[in-house]
Amino acid sequence: MAIYLDSAVHDQVKEAMAWGFIAGITTNPSLLAEAGDSSLEALVHLCELVPGRVFYQLVSRGLDAMVLEGQAAFAVSPNQMVLKVPCTLEGLRVVARLSLEIPCAVTTIFGSAQALLGREAGARYVIPYYHRSTRLLGDGAGLIASMAQVLSGGPTEILVGSIHSPAEAVEAIRAGADHLTLPLHVIKEMAHHPFSQQAIDEFDRLVTA
Repeated sequence: MAIYLDSAVHDQVKEAMAWGFIAGITTNPSLLAEAGDSSLEALVHLCELVPGRVFYQLVSRGLDAMVLEGQAAFAVSPNQMVLKVPCTLEGLRVVARLSLEIPCAVTTIFGSAQALLGREAGARYVIPYYHRSTRLLGDGAGLIASMAQVLSGGPTEILVGSIHSPAEAVEAIRAGADHLTLPLHVIKEMAHHPFSQQAIDEFDRLVTA
């Protein structure tokens, strides 16, 4: 299992990487726009900040344009880059073409059938949206559990995004997620519990008594 930071904001990336236990970052067009730069040059700077994997989502449309964009992004840092490809028939064709040479993740998944096609196209990861699936479909955990069943025994792993709370993170893992990508605030919230702080304060009082 790995935990990724879902952000392209440099200060957030620096902070999370300094902790030493975050595997890398996931980005998408919205996150790159939020960070103020969606160019491949911005991707270069992010790769310099992150020792692990960097997920980059294709924004081009059309098979040839997507393939060219994917190759250009991968060339930024071949040892780090994973291409996120939206789940459409055209996107699956891109994955089938590139996945033998470039690690690919099929994203925007809301059904187990999509995950199955992603695996057959050669995707290393499939990315469902937990919170959004719960809101739109009623059962994000059920979707992940179904995907885990469909993909069982194969090489494709489930990386769950759209997680809004520590509880959702735990539910996603219990449902069968292999990896999580989380906003900075959710990771910080996971590290804290009021009873933990209470116990720490009690120990501190004993030591200083």
